[in-house]
Amino acid sequence: MGDVRLVVVAGTTETAAIDGISAAGADPELRVHTPSADLEIVEAGRPAPGSPVPVSPSGCPTPAVVTRAVRELLGSESLPVEFLDAGLGAPTAATVRDLGTSPGGDVRDPEPVPEAAAVFERARELAPELAGSGDEGGSDSGGSEAAELLVAETIPGGTTTALGALTALGERAAVSSSLPANPIERKRRVVAEGLDASGLDPGDAAGDPIEAVRLAGDPVLAAVAGLIVGCADAEVDVTLAGGTQLAAAAALARHAGVDRPLPLATTSLVAGDPTADLPALAADLDLTLSAADPGFAESDHPAMAAYARGEAKEGVGMGGALALADRAGVADAAVRERIAAVTDRLLAERAGTEGSGDAGVNGPAPSNGGDLR
Repeated sequence: MGDVRLVVVAGTTETAAIDGISAAGADPELRVHTPSADLEIVEAGRPAPGSPVPVSPSGCPTPAVVTRAVRELLGSESLPVEFLDAGLGAPTAATVRDLGTSPGGDVRDPEPVPEAAAVFERARELAPELAGSGDEGGSDSGGSEAAELLVAETIPGGTTTALGALTALGERAAVSSSLPANPIERKRRVVAEGLDASGLDPGDAAGDPIEAVRLAGDPVLAAVAGLIVGCADAEVDVTLAGGTQLAAAAALARHAGVDRPLPLATTSLVAGDPTADLPALAADLDLTLSAADPGFAESDHPAMAAYARGEAKEGVGMGGALALADRAGVADAAVRERIAAVTDRLLAERAGTEGSGDAGVNGPAPSNGGDLR
């Protein structure tokens, strides 16, 4: 396996507080901690003391568990990580690079991401450094050999803001959900309300990705799109590790003029979601789609059973991490065993914090009215 670096872009948006849009926490105050805790899990294997544990009482853990499990199997030196703060709403103990932006506003606001242009540009400029290319001019400029970047996201409510950006661009208006029953019509109503407030019709932002994010997206989308463009400028290989949210970021990059090949590594759970129609969206955007399936249904562990039901289908680089494990020749059974071990560690952490009266589970048991991401 060649040199690969995982870059997780993390942020929050007030969109996640809309009723029925996100169930990533017991209430909005807890929900804003989810991305911060996700980074801690990927980096250290557990949230920092005082951070809520993003595991639902149903037994469905955050997808960060899967990414962490793969890092443990491959060795952290084989999968180094970089975390970008694109509007975190709560502190994190993880080591982050701050893109200097605030959390995103409600997608129904006239301008939910006023700093979209600045975030996009900062991420674009940072891409060569993250890859270790040593020069923004690419391979002909004398810089050191660059690593492949595996770019991921964590932002509650992000499928709704992704839908907003896709609609503003005039692309296929479909996204997935972390729950078996995707509240897609609710999301479309929310996006329609937001476009109306922003004075946009579907497709009005075609060819203007910054405008699409500024008026209908979230700061994580701005940052991921900037990274994609920066990688293209520097001739750095990039794989998008995610589902419809990363596809939305790819759409933004396409509208910014990026025409190079873009792989999209997701899970079979997202690729097989008929409400998202990700294969068609990937074809629209000329993305090379791959879908990992580690055989969650073959395990009787509650975490794998929850994934197999269609909960937490993607996020925090889950699909990309599984693809890396497969590329490295790690057996699916070993992946499942390590996911179980990481989950059990988190459950023990939850039990300890509940017993001490500190922060506990970040989120109630999922219901069909929410969206964990």
